[in-house]
Amino acid sequence: MTKSLISRLITVLVVMVLPGFIVYQTFRQAKTELMPHKYEGALKSEHVKSVDHSKFPILNKEFKRPQDLTAACLSCHTERDKEIMATAHWTWLREVTRPNGEKAMIGKRNIINNFCTGTAGNNGSCMRCHIGYGWADKSFDFNEPTNIDCVVCHDRTGTYLKKKGGAGMPSTVENATKEFPVPDYAYVAQNVGLPDRHNCGVCHFEGGGNNNVKHGDLEKALLHTNKSVDVHMAVDGKNMVCIDCHTTERHNIKGRQYSVSAENNNRITCEQCHTATPHGDKIIDHHYKKVACQTCHIPVYAKVNSTVMYWDWSQAGETKENGEFITEMDTEGNLDKLSIKGRFVWDKNVQPDYTWFNGTATHFLYEDTVTEIPVKINQLFGSASCPDSKIWPIKIHRGKQPFDSEYKTLLSVKVFAKEKGEGAFWLDLDWDKAIQKGMSYVDRPYSGKYEFLETEVYWPVNHMVSPKEQSLKCIDCHTRDNSRLAGLNDFYLPGRDRSKLADIGGYTFIVLALLGVFTHAILRIFRSKQA
Repeated sequence: MTKSLISRLITVLVVMVLPGFIVYQTFRQAKTELMPHKYEGALKSEHVKSVDHSKFPILNKEFKRPQDLTAACLSCHTERDKEIMATAHWTWLREVTRPNGEKAMIGKRNIINNFCTGTAGNNGSCMRCHIGYGWADKSFDFNEPTNIDCVVCHDRTGTYLKKKGGAGMPSTVENATKEFPVPDYAYVAQNVGLPDRHNCGVCHFEGGGNNNVKHGDLEKALLHTNKSVDVHMAVDGKNMVCIDCHTTERHNIKGRQYSVSAENNNRITCEQCHTATPHGDKIIDHHYKKVACQTCHIPVYAKVNSTVMYWDWSQAGETKENGEFITEMDTEGNLDKLSIKGRFVWDKNVQPDYTWFNGTATHFLYEDTVTEIPVKINQLFGSASCPDSKIWPIKIHRGKQPFDSEYKTLLSVKVFAKEKGEGAFWLDLDWDKAIQKGMSYVDRPYSGKYEFLETEVYWPVNHMVSPKEQSLKCIDCHTRDNSRLAGLNDFYLPGRDRSKLADIGGYTFIVLALLGVFTHAILRIFRSKQA
């Protein structure tokens, strides 16, 4: 009788529990393979040119200046100059509305950062990544069409390079080197085409002075990579190029870099191709309402080469006992300490931080004063209660940089010059003179007193999408131990958070259910004996 009772109770429990267990396993191992995307056009990497530029007489001559080549381009591609000069790639500025309602013009031209402190005054170095020729100082003419550099984006020979320290100019006969020879402009012009990863990467991979310094998810490894690094750009996959996602109309390239942008427009999204319900599973697709695709599909970044996580300018200026500049490397071959730049902290295979993000941001501008430390040089807006917000993976770049200890403002520093004695820190190692020069260039007051403080910049992570097998699992977030979302505490997350009311209700339901099961089983056994 006892064995029969136990057997029947076990049977009842299995019947009651098994369906719930199956549902739980279905949730954990829900189908994650993306459904076929809706993008039906040919990939740009598969584009076949319909025009042979080598047959145009205007391109079959010697060009002595790059501006002459631009004039030749515009003789056929009329009005393109107006399109280009209306884009942020040209102006390095956008008008935005700040949180206090005031209008402001912000962009790479005038935003403070915690890499080289800012582009203004460092034109010779920073403006190498401008799509123009010769932005060396304030006299640069933004309205002159021939100042546009057409081939920096359209060269498909791999031979065209802007010279380092050249303010956006290629090498000339007088300053050419083996690394940066004088371009063969006619050859380049006769072999132009749609931009590929090399064209975009020359700036976006090496911003901050070297490969993968800034973003962490954008670097040279993406030029020729595999699916484990990025499923979109993999040569053994779709072999996509940047403009497959960053679609372009009238030279306006969609996409936002939130270290210098503020508003939720002109963005690109995953659902452009994958739709808002790509998984074929209601539970996982429901997450899309509050979780960005990148959050699950980019579990780590800086997969191949390390990225800078911390830049300490306070240790810059030190030299060896004999006065020689310091250049020290870490065990991975990354720059560890430099006299001209201070100390770096690098990391690889980095787990992102996470924040709520609704597509808008704010920035610390010249006129702003320090009210908190670390200073948030940019701040991404969003919260659990904001209907447009999603949980987003981010890289937080932390730094230590100079600020005016009397005026409480972040300082602009002149770091670059061609010759010693011009006040540039990279050559003269004199903080006070470099700050004076930097602040003078942007017409800002300087008290003569400086200290160093901690700062932070936030970069949404969008690249290095992993294969579906490596995407995050439910347990990575829905857990009390080392949840990926442990830092987001403004909402209730099942499995991570505890609710006394929910716990009491749950335990009560379990007890009542078990009592019901036992009572029902005993009654059935009792009645069967009576029969």
